[in-house]
Amino acid sequence: MSLFGESEPISANVNGKPLCCQVCGNDSFWRREAQLNTAVATFFDFDWANASGICLVCDSCGYIHWFLPLD
Repeated sequence: MSLFGESEPISANVNGKPLCCQVCGNDSFWRREAQLNTAVATFFDFDWANASGICLVCDSCGYIHWFLPLD
């Protein structure tokens, strides 16, 4: 069964080091993007202007690891 449109979970590296889940130690994740909403943008209905972050969701326990884009 797929999650977030992917067929299989992935392994991930952060700054050249393998990522392990902070809760259960698993090393496979589902990748997705999530919008980083702010109260002001939401109030003025400008949510589309907010930045997005990368989420890696643990395939074992579901813990979400958030990462901001660094460009």
